[in-house]
Amino acid sequence: MPLTALALNCTLSPSPAASSTDRLLGEVLDALAGHDVQHETIRVVDHDVRPGVELDMGDGDEWPAIREKVIAADILVLGTPTWMGQHSSVCQRVLERLDAELSETDDQGRPLTFGKVALAVVVGNEDGAHHISAILFQSLNDVGFSLAAQAVTYWNGEAMNTTDYKDLTAPREKTVDATATAAANAAHLAQLLRNAAYPTTT
Repeated sequence: MPLTALALNCTLSPSPAASSTDRLLGEVLDALAGHDVQHETIRVVDHDVRPGVELDMGDGDEWPAIREKVIAADILVLGTPTWMGQHSSVCQRVLERLDAELSETDDQGRPLTFGKVALAVVVGNEDGAHHISAILFQSLNDVGFSLAAQAVTYWNGEAMNTTDYKDLTAPREKTVDATATAAANAAHLAQLLRNAAYPTTT
């Protein structure tokens, strides 16, 4: 079976608004498709994802349906814009909801996210991509995701400039290279983990 990827777009802009995060996520997914990875994108802000750290916060919470797709995918691509040097509030909510995975384990005591690979995608008009990717890396790894080498692609425009990634006439070479590397490494690691799961320690 082919590998699968789920992209969570944590833009603050509901559909159908244009989104720089969506554009770069799309480029990552296109690169993954070149490695025979099937994919789907969810714009999280379009869904009623409740605050909290439980699997299901009840009362119409739409996270459980999204979580099913996270657990079913081999690769999670988490994309966020940069606001005031930080990841978006939508992205923070996703991280908080993923915290519940620490208590969800298989019959050998491993989180259900073990064996799954994560990638980070960051866009913004000011610096902050390294800071944000560090937070995403640590958070995703804490709940069981594995990170391939150079598992992030990002674009930052000039400080106090109004050009967004979605407005560029063509992607920047460095970002294209980072995207290709991140996708290739993620697909490679996901295949390795599918063929040989992490060992149990108990």
